[in-house]
Amino acid sequence: MREVYLDNMATTLLDERVLEKMWPYFRENFANALSPYPMGVKAREAVELAREEVAKLIGASPSELIFTSGGTEANNFALRGLAYANRKKGNHIIVSAVEHHSITNPARALEKEGFEVTFVPVDRYGVIDLNFLERALREETILISIQLANPEVGTIQPIEEVVKLASKVGAVVHTDCVAAIGRMEVKVDKLGVHSLSLSAHIFYGPKGAGALYVKRGVRIQPLIYGGIQEGGRRGGTENVPAIVGLGEAARLVRENLPQWKSHLSDLSMKLIKNLQEKVEHLHLTGHPEKRLPGHASFIVEFIEGEALLLMLAHRGIYVSSGSTCTSKALKASPVLSAMGYPAHLIQGSILMALSKYNNEEDIDYVVSEFPQVVSRLRELSPFKEGWKDMDKWGACAPH
Repeated sequence: MREVYLDNMATTLLDERVLEKMWPYFRENFANALSPYPMGVKAREAVELAREEVAKLIGASPSELIFTSGGTEANNFALRGLAYANRKKGNHIIVSAVEHHSITNPARALEKEGFEVTFVPVDRYGVIDLNFLERALREETILISIQLANPEVGTIQPIEEVVKLASKVGAVVHTDCVAAIGRMEVKVDKLGVHSLSLSAHIFYGPKGAGALYVKRGVRIQPLIYGGIQEGGRRGGTENVPAIVGLGEAARLVRENLPQWKSHLSDLSMKLIKNLQEKVEHLHLTGHPEKRLPGHASFIVEFIEGEALLLMLAHRGIYVSSGSTCTSKALKASPVLSAMGYPAHLIQGSILMALSKYNNEEDIDYVVSEFPQVVSRLRELSPFKEGWKDMDKWGACAPH
């Protein structure tokens, strides 16, 4: 049986070249990067080389990067650190309604600590309402956090426009780029943001390694207090092998992005086109054009998403149903809910995120197997007698 991994928004396969770079720092050069003797110096040099590689990838200065344990820590660091560092100016924070939980949950925690949070709604494609955002701005607005791309529906947000609006009140702008790095060009000068988060394991690097970019001159309060690591901004012994892996993964993205992007776009376009032709009442979610390369997300009407995942997995096709952080909670996707989809449609959501390792044969296999699985599930559905009755159920569109 063929195995096709299409859950690359959850994590990606570690590139062998990344593993090769990491290995010496598990064994030969395992010393603490703050130690003054030769082994420690080699570890420190490796950390700083990795910092340079990540900086080159996003067009930043190495001194503007803080290594973290991943995207979740980086996002928490940005929300809490930037909010408290700017509290004397005001207490108003703006985030979108479709952010990752590592943004929305810290935002709600900050509400309990005296901050006021405004959630910006999105349209049926998941694009933020810029007019609402502009109206929400006030002199007390200190921080705006809008993701560059949504991992669940693939929609790319107009971050440059957000930055322009934020400048009217002098607010700091953070963007979560975890889903975007490795699939599209991300440059801090073009975006104009003050802060940006990324995570290695989404672009063929190791789990447990991420980074937070903080523009020079922007104040941020530490999230983790400890020693002098990361310029005193993030305490704790540095995970040298993981940081080295992050740096190598960043280098590979920088050198190969045009080819990877083209490859991912071609495959996802073929996948979307063929599935829409072969499966009735299957609907693409997210923006049809302004979306991540290699990203295909759907609502399949009259079936249950978890059953679809399990049956596809039985045939060696590994996908997800919405965000990895919410799919196991058995709750309706907050992202699709914010886009206006009713609960009975959200339960049929599915996400296929491709990687550089996928090929034409993978797509052909999925296109062959997927319609059969959907057909079988609809036969078993309690709605099998009336699943084509669109007058009864209504078209698959957000309300």
